[in-house]
Amino acid sequence: MALVSSTPNVTSSINSGQRGLDLKGSNTTTSLFSSVNMWKSRRNNNNTKKKLSLVIRAVAENQGDIDFNDPNWIKHYQDEFEERFNLPHLRDVFDMKPIPTTFSLKHRGPQLVDGANTPEVQRKNGYVNEDDRTLLKVIKYSSPTSAGAECVDPNCSWIEQWVHRAGPRDKIYFQPGKVKAGIVTCGGLCPGLNDVIRQIVVTLELYGVKNIVGIPFGYRGFFDNALQEIPLSREVVQNINLAGGSLLGVSRGGGSTSDIVDSIQARRLDMIFILGGNGTHAGANAIHDECRKRKLKVAVVCVPKTIDNDILLMDKTFGFDTAVEEAQRAINSAYIEARSAYHGVGLVKLMGRSSGFIAMHASLSSGQIDICLIPEVPFSLDGPYGVLHHLQHLIQTKGSAVVCVAEGAGQDLLQKSGATDASGNVVLGDIGVHIQQQIKKHFKGVDVPVDVKYIDPTYMIRACRANASDAILCTVLGQNAVHGAFAGYSGITVGICNTHYVYLPIPEVITTPRFVDPNSRMWHRCLTSTGQPDFL
Repeated sequence: MALVSSTPNVTSSINSGQRGLDLKGSNTTTSLFSSVNMWKSRRNNNNTKKKLSLVIRAVAENQGDIDFNDPNWIKHYQDEFEERFNLPHLRDVFDMKPIPTTFSLKHRGPQLVDGANTPEVQRKNGYVNEDDRTLLKVIKYSSPTSAGAECVDPNCSWIEQWVHRAGPRDKIYFQPGKVKAGIVTCGGLCPGLNDVIRQIVVTLELYGVKNIVGIPFGYRGFFDNALQEIPLSREVVQNINLAGGSLLGVSRGGGSTSDIVDSIQARRLDMIFILGGNGTHAGANAIHDECRKRKLKVAVVCVPKTIDNDILLMDKTFGFDTAVEEAQRAINSAYIEARSAYHGVGLVKLMGRSSGFIAMHASLSSGQIDICLIPEVPFSLDGPYGVLHHLQHLIQTKGSAVVCVAEGAGQDLLQKSGATDASGNVVLGDIGVHIQQQIKKHFKGVDVPVDVKYIDPTYMIRACRANASDAILCTVLGQNAVHGAFAGYSGITVGICNTHYVYLPIPEVITTPRFVDPNSRMWHRCLTSTGQPDFL
């Protein structure tokens, strides 16, 4: 491959999910792409702004830089992408023969086994071909300077990226009557957990599985002998979707991978469905690897659960729509309080440790927010361009203001404790309380009375039941998780990409959280709605 002397740096959006591409030469391995994920601007000690763009750079180890004019590089990239997104399958390790599916919507009974492969039956039951793919990205950018552009070369070349379509197959790799399936919910609460549990159980029974159990309180349930399996059936889960929370309970953290797999082996589980976020997915991937190492014929399938909507590559995760909808109640209350008070300020803190999707979407949908602060966009409170100065301007001109802040925003303004929770997440400082205090201090200093009302609806939102939109998403994700397990896949997660339901290898969604792109059209729309300036 031809090499050139200069490195073409291309500004790109943060969620492309590109990783190093290994091109095998005669004696060398060339890393074609590396992502710079430390893209967020930060303030230095002099309070000046450092702008660090996410850059996807061409890198050739010890050889110089890749020549993007080489016509073969796109093919190499596409081949590597396809290899990365190939789904791990149990037949990669075991000599497993497929059998006709027992899942049928139009025909039930013994006759299905003999007739499952007829075109008419396949059509009526909506079986998905193993080679079906979904296009991951649909926008063709003409320039790296386009809003939200995701480019891998200076010319923004169009590169097709395909992922596996989810759904029932006409061939399966498990005898349903012999299957024991387990379900576990990890991390914190999220609207829709019970909906997913319910649909997994219902779909398993449609396949003919009779032995279904719930593992209580996350990964802890695998190694805490005081916690017993919860037998599950359609009768048990029939109405659990009418309430929030998790029938199985949740917890953060867990034991060693070896101990968990020991428990899976002792329980004789054939399928394990794991609901959780980035950390839970990383744990599930380790469980999948350990099962392979031990030659255990276990299908490990994840359903992404994060109310923050911060899973890579996916359009959205369940619970997010409900969170945005419920956040409107808090924002509306803050707005009414602010408008009803003399020099009123409503301050709402919403969820979002590292990603500000909830705050951004809630601000945009409410139309009542004057200032939206998210983790991805740094800001100053003080100074002529700070939040407090703009807030003072709003009070003087409008008489009131409403501020929405994500919990992970402005952490550089707070004293760091260094503590971590059971999942290994850094314990965040309370930016909401800090801003509330600073608002009062600032307005006292300029001798302007202000009435601040602070609302934190976090636990009210987490514990509520899923709305209609999320309930549908949960239902389809639960169904597809079961379809994926019976299709013989393991080490995968289910999700929605480009409006279609897909299967993705777990490693591809845990490389980094998904962030709001400050150059995206959605963030620009939010700024248009709030009218806020740059706070640096």
